[in-house]
Amino acid sequence: MPAAALTAALAPPLLHAGERAAQQRHGPLKVLEVHDDGSVVSPNWSGYAVVNPKDEVRSVAGSWVVPTATCGAPYPKNSGASHWVGIDGYTSSTVEQTGTDADCVDGSPVYYAWYEFFPKPGVTIKSITVQPGDVMAASVTYLSGIFTVTITDETRDQTFTASAAVPRARRNSAEWIAEANSNNFTNFGTVFFGSDYTGVADTCAATIGDKFASLGKFDISRVHAIYMADSNGTMLAIPSALLPNGTSFSVQWESAR
Repeated sequence: MPAAALTAALAPPLLHAGERAAQQRHGPLKVLEVHDDGSVVSPNWSGYAVVNPKDEVRSVAGSWVVPTATCGAPYPKNSGASHWVGIDGYTSSTVEQTGTDADCVDGSPVYYAWYEFFPKPGVTIKSITVQPGDVMAASVTYLSGIFTVTITDETRDQTFTASAAVPRARRNSAEWIAEANSNNFTNFGTVFFGSDYTGVADTCAATIGDKFASLGKFDISRVHAIYMADSNGTMLAIPSALLPNGTSFSVQWESAR
């Protein structure tokens, strides 16, 4: 990634109501069900996590293709969906994350990049222009008490980075996630994560302890698929199985709620 990355202050430059709603709703995993195979059902996340019993997650990297938001009738005029990589939040109260949104605001699609050191509010990244079909690459790293998020629009050669200390961070999980960040979940069709779809090497991957590996190379007992559903059992998003090389998967949208 380009060395001359932009660095932002932590004051969130919110641009419009759609972004404000999305940023305020990021947060840790909520769990409705836990299955015998280790998968979980959640009302707000879908994708994959690698969970570690010790505080040893040092980095996570991911890539995805920005999906197209389908807005207007018969779907709600206002909705949100985030696609991101991050550390923490699976069994802890902080999340260090960066990603993109595909939202609907007054019936029109809105796309943007953001980062968040939850529970601090999310920050819109104004220096990156996001459009559907763009290839995004992102990482979160930890070194000497500081988390650094980096996100690049590979299609447009635009990069952003920011750093912060996060009190109470556990560093015990790494995630690749589609998130419902609004009362209504944007119909994004399918979002594709990983190098098989993006051509970006070493994604989806994490460093835990001294081991750097792709998602599918960690012990299967530590890799958890996350299905999204509401409290009535309506499926909202479904992750695919990992592709054979363990680097890639997709998440398919199912319902706005």
